[in-house]
Amino acid sequence: MSKPLRRDLKIIAIVLVTATPAFALDMPARKPGLWELKMEFVGRKIPAQVMKQCIDAASDKLMNSNFGGSAQEACSKQDVVKSGDTMTVDSVCKFSEATTTTHAVVTGSFDSAYTVDVTSTREGGPPMPGMAAGGASHMAIAAKWLGPCEAGQKPGDIIMANGMKMNVLDMPRPPQRKP
Repeated sequence: MSKPLRRDLKIIAIVLVTATPAFALDMPARKPGLWELKMEFVGRKIPAQVMKQCIDAASDKLMNSNFGGSAQEACSKQDVVKSGDTMTVDSVCKFSEATTTTHAVVTGSFDSAYTVDVTSTREGGPPMPGMAAGGASHMAIAAKWLGPCEAGQKPGDIIMANGMKMNVLDMPRPPQRKP
């Protein structure tokens, strides 16, 4: 596996682990089409990342259930407050040996543009790439709808800034937590 591919997969893993508690809820469905997501890891040695996602209703729902569904079972606390176009989520989730306490604020419209501001503290478990063990992390995601998916794209495609493309529908489903 090439270095850029390993790096991009690590970044996607970090995004999923860090943002998953916020998305472990039944988030509103995003408008089908091509979405651009810009992720900034505040105060970390990870450069901002931009990716595009081609989604339809089925792939969007599957992404939430694949990554959010397993997280929901792992969370001992999930407090959600909705006010207008803002959703605030406070959660405590345990993934393997690590416990993550997260505060996320989601603002905007899932039809055109939204932001997610996620602050997390992780205790226990091995360190995540680019993050100090037991340290706090702050990630900001800005998402905007660009229009219909481009020719040659199919629902579930994630296109990284370097042109690498993968499809989340082809990725292994995270293991389900045993009761």
